Amino acid sequence: MSKLNGKIAVVTGGNSGIGYASAKELKSQGATVIITGRNSEKVQAAATELDVKGFVADVESISAIESLVDQVRNEFGNVDILFVNAGIFQPAPVGQISEEMFDHQMGINFKGAVFTTEKFLPILNDGASIINLSSVNAYTGMPNTAVYAASKAALNSYTRTAATELASRKIRINSVNPGPVATPIFEKTGMEEEQLNGFAQAMQNRIPLKRFGQPEDIAKLVSFLASDDASFITGSEYNIDGGININPLLS
Repeated sequence: MSKLNGKIAVVTGGNSGIGYASAKELKSQGATVIITGRNSEKVQAAATELDVKGFVADVESISAIESLVDQVRNEFGNVDILFVNAGIFQPAPVGQISEEMFDHQMGINFKGAVFTTEKFLPILNDGASIINLSSVNAYTGMPNTAVYAASKAALNSYTRTAATELASRKIRINSVNPGPVATPIFEKTGMEEEQLNGFAQAMQNRIPLKRFGQPEDIAKLVSFLASDDASFITGSEYNIDGGININPLLS
């Protein structure tokens, strides 16, 4: 099936994890895909593997987002699908949260996400689909995730309001809230391998379906929300978490 034939899709943070899998899935459905990321080598390597276009852009910088929009407009014209996926995870307990950590996570996960949409809006076609990557952490109260969770809760709130305001252009905007997914984001936290393994095992035991999600699981949902099959869906949040959010105390 090629539900996205003729569509132009942009995936931020598309060089690894959920972004990479989603870019691959969107392309398989017929879309012309552009991925972005902060690291030039990683972006170009992923773009070559996926056979898509890669642009370097750090969403923490508004001027970089503006430059990205100009590049996309000049080469591809208007956009039909915007997957606002770029994000970071930096765990820290309450009482040990630094201003730098706060600004960095909020700068990418919330401010960067908001201004990605803000700056792309002029080149989004009427009827376009925006998908924001959020997290079930927005609701779980999981230790050491206060700022990360707050950034995602803020993004979900923004999504609901934006859905109301963008409806006049038939632009749909929705949030995807993954639970634990096997991606490189955890490896970037600075935790030792032993800590990571222990964390992963403890987390997996709490998931009713007893497994981590795979990036491809999320990609399928992103592809659905990007398609006309989801034409009556906006302002919604989709938990895709193996059931952890409905039974967080399961052991």
